[in-house]
Amino acid sequence: MNHRKAWTREELFIAMNLYCKLPFGKLHLKTPIIVEIAEKLGRTPGSLAMKLVNFASLDPVQQARGVRGLSGASKTDRLIWEEFTTNWEQFGIASEERFQELVGSEFFEINQLPIKLKPEASKILPIKYPPNQTIETTEAKVTAKIRIGQNFFRQMILSSYGNRCCITGNPIPTLLIASHIIPWHHQSEHRLNPQNGLCLARTHDVAFDQGLITFDENYKLVLSSYLQEFLPEETLENNFVNYAGKQLRLPEKFQPKSEFLHFHREVIFLGK
Repeated sequence: MNHRKAWTREELFIAMNLYCKLPFGKLHLKTPIIVEIAEKLGRTPGSLAMKLVNFASLDPVQQARGVRGLSGASKTDRLIWEEFTTNWEQFGIASEERFQELVGSEFFEINQLPIKLKPEASKILPIKYPPNQTIETTEAKVTAKIRIGQNFFRQMILSSYGNRCCITGNPIPTLLIASHIIPWHHQSEHRLNPQNGLCLARTHDVAFDQGLITFDENYKLVLSSYLQEFLPEETLENNFVNYAGKQLRLPEKFQPKSEFLHFHREVIFLGK
């Protein structure tokens, strides 16, 4: 029977990928994407939902919230969790490739949101080579992996923050960015780490990237001295001053890492 069939490593990759991209409140057997994935895996929605809740039991953020999940996480579940959380770059992309193979490469709307990728790849300077088909093919594969990784990262971040800007609460999908705390080009090992992400409206994403704003050790918004030079200005009052000193809306999972925010304050932020 389906519920007794042992989980393969490939199936666990799919399940972990799905856990990362679904809000905690949707980890149940009636969620459409769980029904669809379960059918494609030859499993029941209930068995897949139970596996997702097992992963939740391993999530330290859920544990801190008092959400225990189920106690049936297996040794293999723990291994998959450990592999993902210690190497998001490798396992995030690998699992997203498997996920897209399973459901179709155009399936980007787990949370019923239109996905518009942030063009992070444009920040990576191209390497010049003589015309060579092998190199061109390699570059195309690298670009494809970057986009796959960006799609995975965006879905994790928007899901974790309830599809709202963590500063203003803006809920409009096309205005939301999965912003990196440590920029894409600084530390590649953290590019897909969801603890290195914030869900920001576009204006606030640019301001954060340019060091005009940051967050202190208590997750409260801090304005740079440069931004304050433009005050008083109504648009700045509405977009920034009104939120200064207020804590960002913390996600229900993958809480931003304090070390990453410290890096942003020390390296990116333009100062008080």
